[in-house]
Amino acid sequence: MKPRSTPWRGCALLLALCTVARAQATKPTGPERWEKDIAAFEAIDRKNPSPKQGILFVGSSSIRLWKTADAFAGLPVINRGFGGSYISESVHFANRIVLPYEPKTIVFYAGENDVNAGKTPHRVAEDFKEFAGLVHQSLPQTHIVFISLKPSPSRFGKIEQFRLTNRLIREFVATDSRLSFVDVEPAMLGAGGLPREELFVADKLHLNEAGYAIWNRMISEKLAELGWKAR
Repeated sequence: MKPRSTPWRGCALLLALCTVARAQATKPTGPERWEKDIAAFEAIDRKNPSPKQGILFVGSSSIRLWKTADAFAGLPVINRGFGGSYISESVHFANRIVLPYEPKTIVFYAGENDVNAGKTPHRVAEDFKEFAGLVHQSLPQTHIVFISLKPSPSRFGKIEQFRLTNRLIREFVATDSRLSFVDVEPAMLGAGGLPREELFVADKLHLNEAGYAIWNRMISEKLAELGWKAR
């Protein structure tokens, strides 16, 4: 005979399902999902204030995982990359993790998550325009370097959307001498125009040391063009 289910077991299961549903319903989906990360940056700055007029790296996880202090030793570097963020979220938190540092140069990478989440290339380009406009409204002399959306193997099915996004942002960058565009895609493609998988970690999305070595070289060259020299 099959054991009969008892009422309390059914109630326990229903309670568990309701708890999961409630947690999913209350989980933040907007910029507030990064509140703990932003608050952590602010706590760091209260304890050890970051230098002003330096080089601010900001954007999504490709920035967060970048060992910028080591890669650009001798330069006043601040890293404020957070999670799988969108460009619009860097706009949202700019008053807290961008403008207070009064950076002389900003190195920016985001947009890949945006397209992957369903945002159109035109929307992503408009979000970057908003970010640049917000920065220059308060810091008119700050130079912003935009790193092109990279050809990640795990998202290569969206490469044409990435390329359109890059083209739209490159066209915008060309209208303002305070903006630069660093195109990392050619250096990250191999035979047959496919992504060089040896540049990525196991998830085929984030860069490994070899991948960051390419970015280090290209950004170092751009920073040198902008007058930055290691002390």
